[in-house]
Amino acid sequence: MMRFILLLCAASLAVAHKNPHYASGRTTMVHLFEWKWDDIAAECERFLGPRGFGGVQISPPNENLAIWSHNRPWWERYQPISYRLVTRSGNEQQFANMVRRCNNAGVRIYVDAIINHMTGTWNENVGTGGSTANFGNWHYPAVPYGRNDFNWPQCVINGNDYRNNAARVRNCELSGLKDLNQGSEYVRTQIVNYMNRLIDLGVAGFRIDAAKHMWPNDLRIIYGRLKNLNTGHGFPSGARPYIYQEVIDLGGEAVSRDEYTPLAAVTEFKYGMELSRAFSGHNQLRWLVNFGPQWGMLGSSDDALTFIDNHDNQRGHGAGGNILTHKTARNYKGAIAFMLAHPYGRPQLMSSFSFHNTEAGPPMDNRGNIISPSINSDNTCGNGWVCEHRWRQIYAMVAFRNVAGNTPVSNWWDNGSNQIAFCRGGEAFIAFNRDGWDLNQNLQTCLPAGNYCDVISGEKRNNRCTGKTITVGGDGRARIHVGANDFDMFLAIHRGSESRL
Repeated sequence: MMRFILLLCAASLAVAHKNPHYASGRTTMVHLFEWKWDDIAAECERFLGPRGFGGVQISPPNENLAIWSHNRPWWERYQPISYRLVTRSGNEQQFANMVRRCNNAGVRIYVDAIINHMTGTWNENVGTGGSTANFGNWHYPAVPYGRNDFNWPQCVINGNDYRNNAARVRNCELSGLKDLNQGSEYVRTQIVNYMNRLIDLGVAGFRIDAAKHMWPNDLRIIYGRLKNLNTGHGFPSGARPYIYQEVIDLGGEAVSRDEYTPLAAVTEFKYGMELSRAFSGHNQLRWLVNFGPQWGMLGSSDDALTFIDNHDNQRGHGAGGNILTHKTARNYKGAIAFMLAHPYGRPQLMSSFSFHNTEAGPPMDNRGNIISPSINSDNTCGNGWVCEHRWRQIYAMVAFRNVAGNTPVSNWWDNGSNQIAFCRGGEAFIAFNRDGWDLNQNLQTCLPAGNYCDVISGEKRNNRCTGKTITVGGDGRARIHVGANDFDMFLAIHRGSESRL
């Protein structure tokens, strides 16, 4: 009986941390990588909220080491020196203001939580809030942490450990980053206090960086001590923080993602790898008919945080090769569109800054201050920011997913090659063409009769289409044309995109 109760408790813990608590009718988050808090607040109000985005993953908000010797690289944010809320993105007051404004706009905030480690050893020794450390003594006085709060004996993970030594993966240093001992009651308390402070400020959840490098039972205890979400920010009573854990597992490793799904959701790296292969031409689109668990992905859709690229793998780090990014825009938009059209997983979009050097940090001035994105007249970004979430083809698909809701894929069609189409219940329809010849077919759209604006080639404006118009007959069928040389390889229509000719 006791074993049964324990299993029930474990199951309820996992379910509790798998709900992102989006505002009603929203389904998708975006990672505004390295954005400043004031800029995120403005983006929630002027774009993300009105366009139906569900949430934002932010860069780590705690103080990090400022690494001038590498010209302030992006990865300095992953070198914590304290849990004070002061970074190049802003201070605690600006953070609190951002969270409040975004929640008021219906957009949730998810924190990238760096709780596996502190900094590596560097010549620099000043954090973004002025804190210092004694690297040689594992002493971080601004927390404070000392030598006894880290895993001993000191060791560094080597490549072979990932395949055959789970203990070293979890107890040794990742890339020389000083490895905290989450089995220590004192360390757990510091981590929980940090995360609970963020919950008090209104965040909806956390990405757990390097989760595979921490013991699942230690994480279970930490998660269990987190507060419920703040009802003063519009969350229902008893709501638990959404947690998605970074566990890179493509198979054959000593640490399995299945050890972490009983706790919370997991980042599904296979998802973006496989869609990148398909939309790069290394696999045929027709095989996507059974995309999901049958491809070796997590068995439950709620377990999977899905994405095409993230801040790591778009730079060649992390899992999988040949990941599509904004640098191959046509194929990338196709993969993103499939992700947002298909019901499996909880999708996350990447919003980037331009880079050539994979270590480069965000656009900054000569004093190291982040330069804000500028907003162009066509709603795209400038000042070195890519802002994929502002590409029409991407934000239009966010709206598509919101309309499709929980409806299943139906009426799948393919040509035996790289032309595919499907409905989402009776709510939405999408067609793709990655072949070298035109798609020109009479297909079932599952929609009521009428004229619909293709939200990819244009938009609905004053009840008229600025792009293609699709005419659906009384039988739900329509002539669908996606040319081999069209600017985009897909078209999409849904309830709400009806037009008057």
